[in-house]
This record gives sequence, structure tokens and C-alpha cells, in this order.
Amino acid sequence: MRTASISRKTSETEITIELNLDGSGQHDISTGVGFLDHMLTHIAMHGLFNLSVKATGDLYIDVHHTVEDVALVLGSAFDQALGDRKGIARMASFYAPMDETLAFVAIDLSGRPYSVIQAEWGSAPVGQIPTSLFPHFFESFAVTARCNLHAKVLYGRDDHHKAEALFKALARALDAATMKDERRKSVPSTKGTLTQ
Repeated sequence: MRTASISRKTSETEITIELNLDGSGQHDISTGVGFLDHMLTHIAMHGLFNLSVKATGDLYIDVHHTVEDVALVLGSAFDQALGDRKGIARMASFYAPMDETLAFVAIDLSGRPYSVIQAEWGSAPVGQIPTSLFPHFFESFAVTARCNLHAKVLYGRDDHHKAEALFKALARALDAATMKDERRKSVPSTKGTLTQ
């Protein structure tokens, strides 16, 4: 079973995430930040991951800690569920359209965290989330998932659509990259490991 269950508690947030990579898109998500719940639902539904996220945070300050820490714990859940990463496709990419917007995500579950995020945003928040936190979510996820993640909004006008297209593209790329390939009998790396 490629599953993970991770809890993390700090003075700022308390988060529990359960993940099944080989799911059907079932989800139970509650972070206290409505638009974040919406984006995490896209990850579950479009990635066909079973995902439970329960988070409470210091929202009386702002949403930053909750958004960042959920990304960190979610990345850790993917890392745990992937195990030694033997037999996975490892690399994948996806273009996701959303009305006038087109977004692209390429991912390599290489064991080496790195991210490049290219998007232009307006100044207003989307829901409760400042647009500066969308790149930060992807960067934080890449660190703890230990993946190489490139995300780009090629064009678009509406920031809601830009964020949604990015998260849908992330979900589909993750689905493809985490997929088991029966032809691959070993870890997909010339080094023989993706865990260091």
C-alpha cells in the first residue's frame, strides 16, 4: 500500500494528512481556508489520490502559516507514500486550461528538491490567500516531497483561474509521475537510488 499518515504540530499550526496514492479521488479536507480547501480538492480529484487534510492554524494573524505548513506536510506525505520510489514513472508533465488561462507543470520525483515557478499575479488576494502564497505553496511542497517542480502560467487574466489551472496541472503531473510502470523493475535512476 502506497499510503502515508503524517501529523505535525507547532505553535502556529496543527496538521494531519492521510494520503493514498492509488486512490479514486476521495477527499475530506478542512483547513479553515476555503480557497486552499478548493485547491487541495483539485489535487485529490484530478490526481485520483485519496486525501484527508485536517488543519487548524493561527488564522487570526493571517493564512500564511496554514498555507505554508499544509504544503510542507503534504509534500512529506507524498515522500512517505512513495517509499524507495521503485518502479514509478518518476517524470511527467501536464498542461491544464482553465477558461482564458493555460498552466503547465513538469515534475521529476528525483529525490532532489528544486522548484521554478513562473506566474504573474494581480495584487488582490484570491479568496483569503495572497497571490504570493501560491508560488510559496509549490516551493514548500517541492522541498518536502523531494521533487524537481517547474510550474508556469503561460497566459491568463483571472488569478482564480491561474491558481486553479496550476493546481490541476500539478495533480495530473503527480498522478502520472507516481504511476507504477510494470516495465520498470528497479529504481528509475542511473545512481540506483532516489532516496538520497
